[in-house]
Amino acid sequence: MTETPHPWYTKHADTLARALTAITERGYWSAYPESPSPRVYGETAAAEGEAAFRSYLGRQFPLDQPGTRDWVATETSPYGVDLSVSYPHSDPDTLLAAARAALPAWRDAGPQTRVGVCMEILARLHAHSFEMANAVQFTTGQAFLMAFQAGSAHALDRALEALAYGYAEMTRHPRTAEWEKPAKGEPLRMTKTFHVVPRGVALVIGCNTFPTWNSYPGLFASLVTGNPVVIKPHPRAVLPLAITVRYARETLAEAGFDPNLVLLAPEAPGEKLASALALRPEIKIIDFTGSTEYGDWLEANARQAVVYTEKAGVNTIVVDSTDDFAGMCRNIAFSLALYSGQMCTTPQNILVPAAGIDTDRGHLSFDEVAAGIASAVDKLTGDPARAVEVTGAIVNDGVLERLDEAAKVGGVVLESRSLAHPKYPDAVVRTPMIVKLEADRVDVYGREWFGPISFVIATDSTEHSIDIFRETVGKRGALTAAVYATDDKVLDAVEAAALDVGAHLSCNLTGGVFVNQSAAFSDFHATGANPAANAALTDGAYVANRFRIVQSRRHS
Repeated sequence: MTETPHPWYTKHADTLARALTAITERGYWSAYPESPSPRVYGETAAAEGEAAFRSYLGRQFPLDQPGTRDWVATETSPYGVDLSVSYPHSDPDTLLAAARAALPAWRDAGPQTRVGVCMEILARLHAHSFEMANAVQFTTGQAFLMAFQAGSAHALDRALEALAYGYAEMTRHPRTAEWEKPAKGEPLRMTKTFHVVPRGVALVIGCNTFPTWNSYPGLFASLVTGNPVVIKPHPRAVLPLAITVRYARETLAEAGFDPNLVLLAPEAPGEKLASALALRPEIKIIDFTGSTEYGDWLEANARQAVVYTEKAGVNTIVVDSTDDFAGMCRNIAFSLALYSGQMCTTPQNILVPAAGIDTDRGHLSFDEVAAGIASAVDKLTGDPARAVEVTGAIVNDGVLERLDEAAKVGGVVLESRSLAHPKYPDAVVRTPMIVKLEADRVDVYGREWFGPISFVIATDSTEHSIDIFRETVGKRGALTAAVYATDDKVLDAVEAAALDVGAHLSCNLTGGVFVNQSAAFSDFHATGANPAANAALTDGAYVANRFRIVQSRRHS
């Protein structure tokens, strides 16, 4: 049995081949340019994208789905922009029935057709990059450049990475095999067919901060392996995923498939739709990014589904020594300020020996190290007009409450300041706060403080720092870790600890690479080896369990 490739498979075959190479080489490659330059996207792309975004505001979103009962509007922009977009609020029974009905034809289409159609969806989303960037910016509080890069280009790269892994896993085995076993007289002969069978309907539970970057891997890993996908967006960040669903459905219909392979499920206030959907027997796969508490609940209770979670952790930096103190401080400062620390990869705990460290400026005390990092943050955020392009805006009031709480738990090295946004006067912008703690305050730094909050912690020695790193991350998890040291033995010791607790490690970052950024096709995001996440974005394990191989045998 030979699969007849869909024309879109042929159209995107070269890109797929390059992606398949990239996931094995793990070097630098990107399919989608991250610069919003007119030289890359055209002179009119930015204006057209902004106009498309604004055309949604104050209206019903153009999405025709089954089972629509009423319309819901739940988004409030961190920039103070009035969004007032309403979305079709559907009956879950109807949505799930429609998704299940769409599955057989999509399953039978085969891996080549599915990956071709999925890659065409990515191409069309890429054509709407500026539209998406505006939607991400004004629902999440990200600055525009970050929204363009993380919300569009990098999210598409992560989606393509998932497609590549999915295609590789689905085609690992032949579709058919001729089996012949010697026997007395005529040998036994059978034709065996191996079918890629999807698990069923998948549920993607979106997050507020990175609605596309965090949702696209699961969405496309499930879709390419044959599973219909219901997307339940965060109530404060619906628009980016609504746009995604819109163009996905249009593309699927044009390809001759049921558009109900991708459905949007926004919730009314207080509805708790994610929990209701997660426990439905029709849901066989769940992808979630968000709090540890809810991720743990999903893992414990959604027993009928394969659950992939990315939760919270205590990202840590071990500082032993450096031959570029200024570069170290600048690099850490940028990581702390980027999107106001509202990233699951932002460093929180900075472990420094109380006796100080050796640097290119001589031996510096603990207080001088803390002051150096604080000074770098202060310099980076000194000009509000420039600072807001790094910090963006605060995503919700919970972050502000944690800032108030953090100011009371230790010695404040750097206070968080309010900044006036030059374009959006109602935006809530806050600079990072740095607090000094003793090593025995594990009750404070041993839990996550989501937002622009970090702790510089005085330890007995670098060995003590490594012990704290191993203990806190082993207990609470981490998505990132970093170390600064001039001695290879120290680097090796921290790397050994990182392996023990399953945390990705970055060493001596002083230039244009930052611990809280990861590159598709090269960096794995999370490991699934500590409590911060039970899966990695993206590897074979992330996609392979979204389908099963079912065989049939016939005598030849």
